[in-house]
Amino acid sequence: MMLKQYCFRQALRASQVHLCPPAANARPSLPICHTHRQSFHHSSFHTVQEPSSQSYEPKHPTNIRININDHVKLISLGQGIINVVLSRPNKLNSLCIPMFEAIAEAASMLRNDKELNKGLRVVIISGEGRAFCSGLDAKGVALSGPKSSLNTLLKRPSGYGEEDGVGNLAQDVCYLWRKLPVPVIAVLHGYCFGGGLQIALGADLRFATPDCKLSIMESRWGLIPDMSASIVLREIVRIDVAKELTMTGRIISGTEAESLGLVTRCVDDPMEEALKVTREIIARSPDSVAASKELFQSTWMEADDATCLEKETTLQLKLIGTWNQAAAAGRQFGINLPYWNK
Repeated sequence: MMLKQYCFRQALRASQVHLCPPAANARPSLPICHTHRQSFHHSSFHTVQEPSSQSYEPKHPTNIRININDHVKLISLGQGIINVVLSRPNKLNSLCIPMFEAIAEAASMLRNDKELNKGLRVVIISGEGRAFCSGLDAKGVALSGPKSSLNTLLKRPSGYGEEDGVGNLAQDVCYLWRKLPVPVIAVLHGYCFGGGLQIALGADLRFATPDCKLSIMESRWGLIPDMSASIVLREIVRIDVAKELTMTGRIISGTEAESLGLVTRCVDDPMEEALKVTREIIARSPDSVAASKELFQSTWMEADDATCLEKETTLQLKLIGTWNQAAAAGRQFGINLPYWNK
């Protein structure tokens, strides 16, 4: 009760004293991405039913802000929502070297480019055409030169993770989504195999069609999943499930993936579901949303009890008394204040 009263007083004070959020010049500066970038163009044991022929086209295609390598598009959906579209539909969005580079560049830019991430609230990753991502384009990678391609993929650090980068390029196309301070939602349909599934696992939420086909397919090539699967799988499925799916490479449906915890929900229209959840998220304080992501990702698996409890308090103290905390509390009392989007 005391906390609620405090929140009400904070909200009331903010509504009376401040007519608008803090000035733009009060915002902290963010590092600029120094990695290379292309020119900006404004302008998967059980029988699995074949996925439908449903083809996804980007929403608001005229709002393309950035086109990277002609393989990834960043489309503004308004209200701080960016749709990252894997755009190699004639190859089922399979992963060639330029596609790896474009995905890592997109994640890096959204994290570090202060003009692009200004007011960013949610990122939605989707695939154009008949698939989310069908995995490695083995032929394309081979034609690029097997030795040079391997060096490009496995060099550590890749450079896309900036000063705190720990992954190689193959890992960063999945891992870097975890480093964004906003929720990342993957929209899955058609095929989601191998590296494509690992990209999806790097997101915070995953919505899939019931007939989507998913597979940790690397064992079929005599390999292991090495694109950050050892981090993301342990957070969402039991170890026996991870081992079985990895050792067999079997293809499962979206429905089974939901029952195993591999995807958040199965729905007929995962993009609409993503937008629905996005609308709920952006109604909350951007600071509390970012802190929620940081809290769970930093404590979920290996942190001891003392570390977890200390992390909760540290993050909470950063939120209490801020403009966005007051604005969020105010909305509970009918005082509608705008959030300050950094």
